[in-house]
Amino acid sequence: MNRNKSKSRADGTMPMVHPNAAAIDIGATMHVAAVRADRAPEPVRSFGTFTADLHRLVDWFTECGVETVVMESTSVYWIPIFELLDARGFTVFLVNARDAKHVPGRKTDVSDAQWLQRLHSFGLLRASFRPKGQIAELRAYVRQRERLLEYAASHIQHMQKALTEMNLQLHHVVADITGATGLGIIRAILAGERDPEALACLRHYSCHSSAETIAKALTGSYRTEHLFALDQALALYDAYREKASACDVRIEAVLKELSTHRGRDHGSAPPVSRRRNRTDQPNALAFDVRAALFVLLGKDITMIDGLGPYLSLKLIAECGDDLTSWPSAKHFTSWLGLAPSNKISGGKVLSSRTRRSGGRAAALLRLAAVTVGRTDTALGAFYRRLSSRIGKAKAVTAAARKIAVLFYNAVRHGMEYVDPGASSYETRYRTRVVNNLHRRAKAFGFVLQPVEPKAGAAVS
Repeated sequence: MNRNKSKSRADGTMPMVHPNAAAIDIGATMHVAAVRADRAPEPVRSFGTFTADLHRLVDWFTECGVETVVMESTSVYWIPIFELLDARGFTVFLVNARDAKHVPGRKTDVSDAQWLQRLHSFGLLRASFRPKGQIAELRAYVRQRERLLEYAASHIQHMQKALTEMNLQLHHVVADITGATGLGIIRAILAGERDPEALACLRHYSCHSSAETIAKALTGSYRTEHLFALDQALALYDAYREKASACDVRIEAVLKELSTHRGRDHGSAPPVSRRRNRTDQPNALAFDVRAALFVLLGKDITMIDGLGPYLSLKLIAECGDDLTSWPSAKHFTSWLGLAPSNKISGGKVLSSRTRRSGGRAAALLRLAAVTVGRTDTALGAFYRRLSSRIGKAKAVTAAARKIAVLFYNAVRHGMEYVDPGASSYETRYRTRVVNNLHRRAKAFGFVLQPVEPKAGAAVS
């Protein structure tokens, strides 16, 4: 009995962090809003999702003296009300539904709104990161470009299907049918050319297959219905590529505006070797992304192994250009889901697996880790060592975390990265292992002596 009384007393003295807090349970056709019980005769009200209804909701919050509002990230239904509240000067917390689980019992929209309001008033909810201003605009353009490229890729498959149905094995002798050779031949076929020898003459000089091989692959049956499907697939592919080019123009303009508003102009980027900065990559943007990022950041983050210009741009669009939302690199890697999520009970670590994350930034860094694993660099040597010891999946996560730390330090603190090389990493690793062996042997009272080679033995 005394224990229950003391527990109730402790709950009653819990400090209120946000006394002027409100909450919204987001829905597709209706939003349920809740304020403190002493702020309105009817503390919970329902509003529609039309623009006029959203303005009435914001006006009601103003009448109730609300300063901060919390809502869950429900699909994309939260975006209109979030942007309206932000424009009207409210502090808006967008929280993950996982962090705002309802207590066991009946679940309704009203109880959800009240529960969110109560948790937020006591400061028990964390706001999810969402870029603001022009970074949010940049992210929207980059994501739109990615979607357009995905749509275009599906029509590449449609072109391959139409070619296969005509028994034209172009995609088997040409690495990429959307390259100079592939598109040139396809456009000639749709223009009426049927002679395999004439089509093979459109081969680009850098194509690995010979003209004779290409001519053999272009002998087939040109049926009308298959040509019609090929024509439509090519037209749709060209349309999506044209829209992606329009996104390039917007992205370049936003990067210039960001550099101007930040007051940054660090000149031109230093030259790098072609190996580290390929300009002939597929799906590359129509402008020099590396130079634009150097003007914005003042550092060439593409010097970090695994981070190419396009991937660096996508990371900046997802995380921002200052990273001040995370106090340290540890906070940044934890947000990405690349740090161990320790579960400890009774002083014993039950699990240290990284939590599941659907974030785009983490996926990009994992992709960079896979890429760097095939390079002769220190990060590549680190990945290969872990891959042989604990498996590729964990090695990808560990290498992605290292790249994330390097990216954070470069953007936040302006640190420059210089690759020491795979051999330097291996030497330092062996030295560390030997030093640890000496230390452990000394702790047990042993002294390790260097082993002298036997007489006549070969010395490597």
